[in-house]
Amino acid sequence: MTPGNGYNHAVSASGRLVAIAGQVAMDEHGELVGPGDPAAQTERVFENLGLALAAAGATFADIVKFGVFLTDMSFLPAVREIRDRNIDPAQPPASTAVQVAALFRSGYLVEIDALAVVQDKPGNESAKVSSST
Repeated sequence: MTPGNGYNHAVSASGRLVAIAGQVAMDEHGELVGPGDPAAQTERVFENLGLALAAAGATFADIVKFGVFLTDMSFLPAVREIRDRNIDPAQPPASTAVQVAALFRSGYLVEIDALAVVQDKPGNESAKVSSST
């Protein structure tokens, strides 16, 4: 199998599953962050993902799968650059990127959901067991 560019085809893990619903660039007041700016929106999406992960006792190191939904596939390089600041690019999660006609509300350009697997043992920083490119 040809190695993925910035993602793994398969990631294996064991532990407690954490499913994070699609996150968009919405601030704590329900307002859109970064109108028309996919990079600014992606920054806020990752901030929201981090908050959701923390609430579930997880971190970005526990992510095993991202689902990325974009209204324009040309946004993908910016999304990857910001993603790589939040995850270990040497051991990326499995990922899917899909261009969609629209997201749930006008103005939103990027939505990302995630699956994480958490080991509830002290001292274990990542649930990833193995990955296959």
